[in-house]
Amino acid sequence: MSLTWFITGTSSGFGRHLVEQLLERGDRVAATARRPEVLDDLATEYGDRLWRASLDVTDTAETRNVVERAFSDLGRIDVVVSNAGYGLFGAAEEVSDDQIDRQIATNLVAPIQLARAVIPHLRTQGGGRIVQVASVGGQVAFPAMSMYHATKWGIEGFWESAAADIAGFGIGVTLVEPGVARTGFGGPSADMGAALAAYDDAPPGQLRRMLAGELPPLPAPGDPAKIAQAIIASVDNPVAPKRLTLGSDAYAMATAALRERLSALEDAKDLAYSTDADDFVADAR
Repeated sequence: MSLTWFITGTSSGFGRHLVEQLLERGDRVAATARRPEVLDDLATEYGDRLWRASLDVTDTAETRNVVERAFSDLGRIDVVVSNAGYGLFGAAEEVSDDQIDRQIATNLVAPIQLARAVIPHLRTQGGGRIVQVASVGGQVAFPAMSMYHATKWGIEGFWESAAADIAGFGIGVTLVEPGVARTGFGGPSADMGAALAAYDDAPPGQLRRMLAGELPPLPAPGDPAKIAQAIIASVDNPVAPKRLTLGSDAYAMATAALRERLSALEDAKDLAYSTDADDFVADAR
């Protein structure tokens, strides 16, 4: 049985691969992008199975309008993929107020507002699936990416709570956590803070030189087409996996980070228990 998908950020990267693969297998796709004309070739090939709309996800009113139109035109949407996002690089004091506002608006507020727009429709129709493309950067953190990580850790926290709120309506939620993939993320055109000389020999300076091509880039093992395949396969599973950690680097980094945090937590158990009120009896586990 074919499904109908709503996907943001479809002009390139994971979004583009998802649209291509879904149309090829016979599904319908509502694809949004700032410039939907970049999908003209797919519209020519697949006709009315591709529904398109221009959308700047930071415009909450327009997001609601596009969601309303998509559900009205298509009747039912089975899967919503919140994919739009980008990276901001630089030390916290190097990035501008406007850059911070835009990063948070795109990577955190926009997915939350998309969720708020689609959940009533999914609830009314009796269920559906939401896929949030996040990042292994929601489990680990690298220097010179503090604003990016703030948004990715934030969206993880949002869905940890919100997924439980809507599970009873038959709406499943999956967080996708890719590692470094070959999508063009970063590079010379990356959004960078204004360089401060104080950081030239610190990680922000090193990252700046790497993105400029002066230092070797980080390995990028992730294949965007395979990541798109894994996302699609997860939706074909009747039970939504809570997370998809995709890429050997993502698995290794997340595993190491979680083990380190668990070890530190276990070491602090006695201190944690020591701060309970005297009349409280804690679970001894």
